Amino acid sequence: MYPVYRNSWLPEVFNDFFNTENMPKANATAPAINVKETADEYIVELAAPGMSKEDFDVHINVDGDLNIKMESKQEKKEEDKKAHYLRREFAYSKYEQTLILPDDVNRDNIAARVADGVLTVDLPKVKKEENKVTRQITVD
Repeated sequence: MYPVYRNSWLPEVFNDFFNTENMPKANATAPAINVKETADEYIVELAAPGMSKEDFDVHINVDGDLNIKMESKQEKKEEDKKAHYLRREFAYSKYEQTLILPDDVNRDNIAARVADGVLTVDLPKVKKEENKVTRQITVD
């Protein structure tokens, strides 16, 4: 078993100074994305716990690609003056992702919804009508 070393170049007393609202942590991660394909559509699922539909902007850009923006709009709340946070990480600021759509996506019928902490974007495929050609072949 190896000993555990702590990074001691910055004393613990400075944590409250550097982790404040004026100087937030620069630790951001992108939400997880799932992409599924069925015979009729593609389904994009994006993890978005605690987000509401007002926090999203989903659109097709000028290049015909799917653009997903989400931004948590946190407002200042009056907090209990008897307690204060020693560490506060409940913050998710901004995220933007552009997905290049396949040519077989029907861009006019794309739909999006938020439920149970997941943004789901349905990308229906263009229905291809197969014309079965029948013709008489003359025998020479």
